[in-house]
Parts: sequence; C-alpha cells; structure tokens
Amino acid sequence: MEKQRPVPDGGALKFLYENAFGRILLKAFSAPWVSKAVGAYMNSGLSKPIIKKFIRKNGIDMTLFEDEAYSCFNDFFVRRIKPELRPVDPDPASLVCPCDGLLSVYRLNGDTVMPVKQSRYTLASLLGDDGKTAEFSGGTALVFRLCPTHYHRYCFFDSGKIVSSRYIKGKLHTVRPIALEKYPVFCENCREITYMQTSSFGFAAQIEVGAMLVGKIANKVTSGAFSRGQEKGMFLYGGSTVIVLLRKDAAEFDEGLFASTADGFEIPVVQGMRIGASKILARRVAEKV
Repeated sequence: MEKQRPVPDGGALKFLYENAFGRILLKAFSAPWVSKAVGAYMNSGLSKPIIKKFIRKNGIDMTLFEDEAYSCFNDFFVRRIKPELRPVDPDPASLVCPCDGLLSVYRLNGDTVMPVKQSRYTLASLLGDDGKTAEFSGGTALVFRLCPTHYHRYCFFDSGKIVSSRYIKGKLHTVRPIALEKYPVFCENCREITYMQTSSFGFAAQIEVGAMLVGKIANKVTSGAFSRGQEKGMFLYGGSTVIVLLRKDAAEFDEGLFASTADGFEIPVVQGMRIGASKILARRVAEKV
C-alpha cells in the first residue's frame, strides 16, 4: 500500500498549539459551544458562497459525486460519492475500511492504545472506563484520520448486530498531528462508541470522534442489525476520525501496516477496500476440514 508522512502543521494551528497566547484561545476554539455556533452557520443558507471557494482551493473533482443541489455548506460537505467509486470488497473474510482517510494501525499492548510522544492513549480513557477495556486487550486499533477534503460518510466494516452505543461529551481539538502530539485528543474529544457483534470479526467497537469545528457526529443506525458497507453515518464540517477496535486474534494484517505506523507514516485508504482478513473465519474453515 502507498504510505505518506503527515504534512507538518503551521499557520493558525501552530500558533494555537505552540504559542502561550494561542493556547489561551485554544480553550475557546476547542469548546463544544464554538463548534455548535460554527455548525449553525454551516447549516444556514449564508454559508453557500463558501462552497465554490472550498472546491477551488482544495481541487475537488465534483464529477466524482452525485449531482445535488446544496442549500448550505454542510449539504455540500456530506455530498454523496458515486456508489461505483466505493465498491465494498465482496469476500466475507475481508476487513474493509469504514471510511476514506489516513490509516494508522496499533497493537493494543495491555491498556495502551497508541503511544504518541509524551501522551499515551489508554483503552480505559478512550472508552470512558465503561468496563469494556479487557475485551480488547491484546487486540488491534485501526485509526482512520479524515481531513476536511476526504469523503465524510462512513459505513460498517462488517455485517452484524449492534450491542449498545454510547455518546461521550468532550472537547473538540483538531485531529491534526500537532494536536495529537500534545493532547490525548481521541480520549478528550467528544465521541460516539458503538459496540457490535460482527459476523466475521466477533465482538468489536467502532468509534466516531469529533474534531475542531465539527458541529455533529450524525449516526443514522444506532440499534439492530446492519450489513457490511451499509452507511452508518456522517461527520459535518471539519476533519474527524473513525477508530475500530478488534479483539485479539480476530483479524490478521500485513506486518507492513504496523511497521509503517511505527515509522511515522499514514496509509491513504478508501471506504470499502480490503485492509485485513478474518482469523475467526479461517479457524472455522480449518475446524471443518
């Protein structure tokens, strides 16, 4: 797979996270009420003039998306890509990406999810210490970081049934590397956790994490059965993150994914593509032989 290093952050983000006065302003920018206010603007017709400028600045090819009329910027931001451009790998043993983004893969060593310089993310803090920590010890964490230009709808990575869901209130830091190095962002930001029993990977969790100026995590499916590739929800304006937690020995991955993450690279991926395989299904087949 292709890999890339995160682009160094500068400008306003560097000022907010590395300047003493900037960190004072950061407390306001990362507060949920600020994102709600920005979200209200992005949901209004007043935001329509931003659309063309955003397309031009980011070089977005609009021929990739379905023809729609946008009444506000958020309508445009959650625009639908043409279905044929995001096919879902048909193999039931395939672990597919739930979204477009930049992928990092971590082994869950004890309670540690991922070490990021001086900040250590733990399962207990990520999950809000709800008694599920032991379920994933020794497993794998897949972190999909979305930039504002990515496709912001996400799906289920396998078929199954929702066990429970939980929304955790929190701050709204950016998910850019400059913030990840200084704060346990995924454990502090608002997030929605869905626990699920999946067909090919057993008990798992899919977590949507809000980010700076994201007014809302909009999940459409919060209970009952679901199918692999079915749309789960969307993020409104801003960059965001989807995290998938798998139990030990639920899936196997190319060792290159772990090595790339350890070397500081991220892997560009798109929704529906295969990134791993079910060890659970492989064991079932072996038992029948």
